[in-house]
Amino acid sequence: MLFTERAFPIFEQAIKDYHVHDNIDQPMVNPYESGTIEHDLYTKNWIDTVQWHFEDVIRDPQIDPTEALVLKRRIDKSNQDRTDLVETIDSWFWTKYKDVKVEADATINTESPAWAVDRLSILALKIYHMKEQVERTDATAAHKETCQKKLDVLLEQRKDLSTAIDQLIADIEAGKKYMKVYKQMKMYNDPNTNPVLYKK
Repeated sequence: MLFTERAFPIFEQAIKDYHVHDNIDQPMVNPYESGTIEHDLYTKNWIDTVQWHFEDVIRDPQIDPTEALVLKRRIDKSNQDRTDLVETIDSWFWTKYKDVKVEADATINTESPAWAVDRLSILALKIYHMKEQVERTDATAAHKETCQKKLDVLLEQRKDLSTAIDQLIADIEAGKKYMKVYKQMKMYNDPNTNPVLYKK
């Protein structure tokens, strides 16, 4: 089974599970065993799904400024959790393929496998929510038609991105590509490198 054929249904499951209650404060109940790639993929998409709804809420023009600041802090933490998990997934790929003999003319990809998988997770959310718009009973026919066209594009993107991810993984497995795991080193999260924090 190709990696994306394994990953995408897990993303869809996490999105479906979240929308049972559709509450940004609900706890995640991960059905997969801790320490497995399936567990990490489910957690990754759960973080993305909750953050998707954070972003909806914070755009409410009537939101209380104090509540907005609290939510902004939650979004910041969610972004860091997301980045950390992408790096964990990349470490899984690196460990899996670390003993592959790399060809002399092997090249490195512009992004790592896990950052490409991150894009696929977000794409799963876009597809879910655009489909939701297409199926709205309170929307105009014109709105639904516009959303259907966008959904068609998203589904094409899913096919293309999945193909590209699986090809990248195959190339790494064959030694045609190699990968590195780079830490993001977000300076604004570090009190030692953010001047607003260390100059206080």
